[in-house]
Amino acid sequence: MSVSDGKRSAVFIDRDGTLIEEVNFLSRVDDLQVFPYTAEALRLLKENGFWIVVVTNQSGIGRGIYTEADMHSIHDAMQSQLDGAIDAFYFCPHLPDEGCECRKPGLGMLNFAQRDMPIDLEGSWMIGDKLIDVETGQAANIGSVLVLTGYGEKHRHELNVQPQVVAENILIAAEKIVDSSKA
Repeated sequence: MSVSDGKRSAVFIDRDGTLIEEVNFLSRVDDLQVFPYTAEALRLLKENGFWIVVVTNQSGIGRGIYTEADMHSIHDAMQSQLDGAIDAFYFCPHLPDEGCECRKPGLGMLNFAQRDMPIDLEGSWMIGDKLIDVETGQAANIGSVLVLTGYGEKHRHELNVQPQVVAENILIAAEKIVDSSKA
């Protein structure tokens, strides 16, 4: 992990299918299911000095399926269940065909995070369960991890770009990131 000029490396993490169970257009806190190993994974990353930044495409807002307030309620519940381990949440409410810069694999959310936090991209990582997450990491020139939870197992066989790491889940991903940062 890199630490320079007061900056720290970050782990940018997809939300659905990576930190929590995939629920198509999650709109209710009652349907939120944090993976049992997520808290330990985030604790490990935090103990090793990484910022934890959730970056999530939330087109359900743009589709009118749920509101931004609904999404914030879910994020608040996640923070509660994860003892406040997440340093920041960034989301894209736009539809896939709107051409915005914030929707992954675009770098808008990562750029916003860098504007708001002292992040050093050197030594930073992107973790997610979809091709767009791997593409986001590669576009930012940071390490990328595909987890096999959520859509990961399916997307593993559809990748036209390869992540640096493929991991069974977020905890295994965190262990591999920490190991690589100490090398």
